[in-house]
This record gives sequence, structure tokens and C-alpha cells, in this order.
Amino acid sequence: MKPPFSSPTSSSVLRKARFSPYLFTLLAFIVFVAVLYGEDFSCIVELGSESDGRPIEKRREKLPFAIGEIEGGRCDVFSGMWVRDESNRPLYEESECPYIQPQLTCQEHGRPEKEYQFWRWKPHDCSLPNFNATLMLETLRGKRMMFVGDSLNRGQYVSMVCLLHSLIPEDAKSMETFDSLTIFTAKEYNATIEFYWAPFLLESNSDDAVIHRVSDRIVRKGSINKHGKHWKGVDILVFNTYLWWMTGLKMKILRGSFDDEVKDIVEITTEDAFRMAMKSMLKWVEKNMDPKKTRVFFTSMSPSHAKSIDWGGEAGKNCYNETTMIEDPTYWGSDCRKSIMEVIGEVFSKSKVPITFLNITQLSSYRRDAHTSIYKKQWSPLTPEQLANPVSYADCVHWCLPGLQDTWNELLFTKLFYP
Repeated sequence: MKPPFSSPTSSSVLRKARFSPYLFTLLAFIVFVAVLYGEDFSCIVELGSESDGRPIEKRREKLPFAIGEIEGGRCDVFSGMWVRDESNRPLYEESECPYIQPQLTCQEHGRPEKEYQFWRWKPHDCSLPNFNATLMLETLRGKRMMFVGDSLNRGQYVSMVCLLHSLIPEDAKSMETFDSLTIFTAKEYNATIEFYWAPFLLESNSDDAVIHRVSDRIVRKGSINKHGKHWKGVDILVFNTYLWWMTGLKMKILRGSFDDEVKDIVEITTEDAFRMAMKSMLKWVEKNMDPKKTRVFFTSMSPSHAKSIDWGGEAGKNCYNETTMIEDPTYWGSDCRKSIMEVIGEVFSKSKVPITFLNITQLSSYRRDAHTSIYKKQWSPLTPEQLANPVSYADCVHWCLPGLQDTWNELLFTKLFYP
């Protein structure tokens, strides 16, 4: 099952002596397939030098940390269905993982049922390997793993810690936060799992890890090294960025410095701004990550469920009180911009190093039931008006733990060891 994307086409293509328009169409199709199916972009296809212009498949090189192929052979692990599996889910208990932020502890904050915890993702054409915490920890011995991005990536980071920490003695593990950087240390393994707050990846006026609720968001062009200096030396890097760009059709870009007395700010389309960030990230990866020793992942957009009319519900409602998932296999919410997915495909297809795309968007789109909704610690006291209308303050962006984001890490585990 594929998200309902349509490849961009051009109204007219000029013929040139050496390049066929059919070849360009083929390459455009390949880029979209790469985005949708989570392949490693540098390992797909390159132009051959034969006189007939046929593309030649690149020799697929063994990626760092890979140990074999998935059972049943290569398949699209992001295309599948949710199956109820109460005997094997959840992978841990909320009360047993002290690292979950109170904004994600739905049971502690009164959610009356646990149905959202009992679902397992099953690809159509293969089976996901079981998450092996021992293998993961041994692989991380003497290494650093880092999640970089926004609060959704922080949720995935905490999920990873929860999946691993029970194997580590209490006196041999710790978690500390230093401004934008949070570090979980497994002392006996000399390993760290880290999270770095950078919602745009580039420098912005929303970079404070605690106080970042800024309505007029501004991103500084060419500023990847502002944060990137903290990512150097990481062995497994997991990026995400999307939600913070969704402030409208345009984005404010700073040319110069935030310290300039008179700031040079321009507005460009969100797609162009996002493209700028992706290109900067890609250049940083190519310069700082050794493809023979390290791995880089990019997690696709995490869907929200703020408009129940998207799935045929009542206008003015959202994920509040939703305890079942969306069953329409073609469902694609209005919050997920296809144009952003196109930008990712366009930029990543030019990467000189492998970047593994974790396409969690479609499988997460079904899970209107898995959000924190009202069952979380609130940032500020609720007003009487809000209390009288829970829909008004339901969080339909973030996800309960344990829950959906554990599946994201099962897919990360699969792509790390069985790419």
C-alpha cells in the first residue's frame, strides 16, 4: 500500500542531443520510489554510459552495522497493516521506564484504556525481526547514537532508551541534560544514546530547549554548523524535521546573524526553505560522516490528527476520545504536505553518501488512537473553558509511550541491521 502521491510532471520537456525525456521521467519516478520505500539513496540507480542510455543498477555495498537480510527477502517494510498482538505488546510498561517525560505518560495521567498499546506493525510481504535489545547494546558498545530534531524525535529517542534500559543495572546508567543535549549513558558499554534539540536543524529563534514557543519563527540561512558541531563523532545519526516548518505557506529566513542590529529577513515558500535546510544537512553529512563506519537516518513527517473531517468524522473534532485506528488503507491526512516529501526525494537523490529514509508517515497516519490527547502533563493550568471542552486542548501531535514510536524504533532496528 502506497501513499497517494502523484509524481510531478513537466508540461514540456526540451529534447537534447544526449538526454531523452523518457530517461528524465524514469529518474523522477525512481526518486519518488526511493522516498516512499525508505531505500538508501546512494544505493539505488545511476545513469549508465551505454549508447542506448539505459540506467545501470549500482552495486549495492554492505552498509555499516548490517548483519544480513530480512526474513523473506527484501521488501517494503513500510507497507503493511496493524495487527492486534496483546501477547507481545507493549514492549515495556510505562511504569517501568522512568525516562518518559510526563507529557507522554498517558496512563499516569488518566487514560482509561490501553488498546493503543497492543498493536504490532506487519509488512505485507515479510516479517519484521524482533527488536533485540542485547544486539543493539552490543552494537553501541564504545559508540554514540544521536537523535537530532524536534519533540517528536525526542519521543523516539525516549522510546529507544526505554527499549534498552532494562538490560542495564541501575548503577550503570544515567541520563543528564545540558541545554539542548540530553545524554543517556550505558556505562558498562561505554555507549551513549543522545538527543539534540534542533527543530529546524538550522539555527533559529526556537532553539531554546525549554522556552521555544515562538509564533514568528525565523530560520538562519547557512547555519548548520551552529548545531552540527555537537553532532561530530556520532556513529548512528537519526534526523527529523517537519512540524516546525508548518506555520503557513511562507517562512522567514535570516540572511546574516541574529546579533545584527538591523536584520536582513526575507520570506520564501515553505518548500524552498525546507529545501535549503535539507541541502545544508546533506552537505554536513557528506563532510562529517564516514559512510564506511557510520549510518545516517532521516525520519519522515509524523502526522497529526487535528481535523476529524479528514477521516469522515464530525467537523470541529479531533483525536480526542478516539480509541480505534483509521481503517482506510489509502488515508492521507491534510496535515502531511506531499510537496515536502517531494523536496526530500529531490535533495536526497543527489546524496553522495547513503541516507536511510524511515517512511513512518503512512503507517502512523492510521493511528488517530495513539496520541496523548488530554492524558498528559499540561504546560500551563487549564482554563474553565478548556476543561469544559477537552477537544480544545487535546494534543493530537505527540504520541503516548509505550506506543506507536516503539514501532518506529523497530523499523530503525530493521533498517540498521537488515537494510
